[in-house]
Amino acid sequence: MNAINLNITFEQYADISELTLADKTLCECAEKALRTSYSPYSKFRVGTAIRLASGEIILGSNQENLAYPSGLCAERVALFSIGSTYPDAVIESMAITAQTDNFEILKPVTSCGGCLQVMVEFERKQNAPIEVIFYCLNGEVLKVPSVKSLIPFAFVEDRLER
Repeated sequence: MNAINLNITFEQYADISELTLADKTLCECAEKALRTSYSPYSKFRVGTAIRLASGEIILGSNQENLAYPSGLCAERVALFSIGSTYPDAVIESMAITAQTDNFEILKPVTSCGGCLQVMVEFERKQNAPIEVIFYCLNGEVLKVPSVKSLIPFAFVEDRLER
């Protein structure tokens, strides 16, 4: 038996004012994406902003449906938009935030497992890391250098590409 220890490195900030201008701008764009959330059932809005290597920023927001689970998370809305509109684009960074009228969110909300798997696929496809910023409105920020650190056992099967 081998005991293997996994560690991840991430940066923690008090709020977005401590970020670089580019990262702060990306976070502010994620906040704009919150406005397009369609979440009449959960009342839980999620916004994502993704910066491409070209400098363009693509937004996504969660889209619910009465026939649950037919909706889609903000991260996948933005990523699938990039995949269909800019199939060869390189993703540098993405920022994710959430908001609800039901309670105050005090810690950054992280992506679900399904979104993480899709994020890993984009990172794998472009053969370059995607930096991820999770942040709480008016609060804490967590920044990871690569999606792989968030889901170390992502499903990967290279033989399926053949």
